[in-house]
Amino acid sequence: MKIEHLVEQIHKKESFLCIGLDTDLERIPAHLLNEESPIFSFNKAIIDATHHLCVAYKPNIAFYEAYGSVGWEALGKTIEYLNEYYPELFTIADAKRGDIGNTSYRYAKAFFEDLNFDSITVAPYMGRDS
Repeated sequence: MKIEHLVEQIHKKESFLCIGLDTDLERIPAHLLNEESPIFSFNKAIIDATHHLCVAYKPNIAFYEAYGSVGWEALGKTIEYLNEYYPELFTIADAKRGDIGNTSYRYAKAFFEDLNFDSITVAPYMGRDS
């Protein structure tokens, strides 16, 4: 997504609201635990209920990494869902990644190419190339 589209959404909705998707299986409604992908089902419900209010969604990657491949699959489904049904909304991988150049390149590949996020949070403590 181009930044101009984000700015357009901010003006259209008169909002800067960014909704965090920090999905914790221990805290979601019990009836969703029976779903094929409880994390994705919870995220989808939140997205469908709030898409008209916000301009961005920000999944915190730690909540997905903690569940291993099941969590990564749910994250992938969440981003695919957002990009397919709400492409006007900005996505932020709240990953707080930071490392040297070649490792940063792999983070960028994973989040921008494979998962198709619009942006990623970084922690550039290791120097300019991170």
